[in-house]
Amino acid sequence: VCGDYPAVVSVDFGPIMDNRFKDKENEYRRRVILEARERGEVIMACCHLNNPQTGKDSWDNSRNDVVKNILTEGSVVRKTYMEWLDRLADFALDLKDSQGEQIPVILRIYHEHTQNWSWWGTSCCTAQEFVALWQMTVKYLRDIRQVHTFIYAISPQMDAVYSDAKGRILSRWAGDDYVDFFGMDCYHGTNYNAFSSNLEALHNVSIEKMKPCGVTETGLESFTTSDYWTKHILNPMNGKRISMVVMWRNKYVGSNESDKHYFSVYPGHPSEEDFKTYYNDDKSIFSSDLPDMYTMPENYEVH
Repeated sequence: VCGDYPAVVSVDFGPIMDNRFKDKENEYRRRVILEARERGEVIMACCHLNNPQTGKDSWDNSRNDVVKNILTEGSVVRKTYMEWLDRLADFALDLKDSQGEQIPVILRIYHEHTQNWSWWGTSCCTAQEFVALWQMTVKYLRDIRQVHTFIYAISPQMDAVYSDAKGRILSRWAGDDYVDFFGMDCYHGTNYNAFSSNLEALHNVSIEKMKPCGVTETGLESFTTSDYWTKHILNPMNGKRISMVVMWRNKYVGSNESDKHYFSVYPGHPSEEDFKTYYNDDKSIFSSDLPDMYTMPENYEVH
């Protein structure tokens, strides 16, 4: 549509880890990441991780003891989960660019943790269990397996106007030493006030905690709004320090029976011209606008 790539490329690490593990498909993921890295883009990954106890998908919330069993030493579920973490660590440690440098990834390991539909959600584990799971996962990957290329991001579900948006962002907070990035998954549709108020809360928490922030998922399925990009994405962000806005997928575009499952623009869409206006706005940054994201500025060190 605009002749450019996004500044952020997002993939799903779930199938790298769980019982769907297939070498060929994971090589596709690796290729996409390497191509994005060579263009200098930011890499982000969610994890629609299957249920390690039932073998069903992420949305299997039929049991409320999955996280509890992962946290139980010697349990079969814990053994399965640790094998999955090892697969992720192996993939990350081997993920290197053309210069042999390991590639950093913003990792949303348990995204949308404020809702109840996943096995790590509010209906399946207590806040204490969720925090323990998050911290155990980070400790294992970072301290035991020595993976130092993950930027750990929370991404609560923030779809509406909330009386305490800050409290929702910090719900089930795993601690400053275990979270590096504030995200939110905001499917606000065309509710301008919801997006604007949640962006404001995200902006404020980001400054308070001194951690970067961004919209890690958004979009409106099958939308036809012609001014969607300028009115419902760009304008609400005015005056707010938001690092990124990532749309959810365009699964099909064409004659397939599922071709209405799209959340972004494509050639011929009613919002195509508005997207070009959005692209050309000084406040938007796409791939060709990025500075060198992978070279540290002079006189800075990361500890």
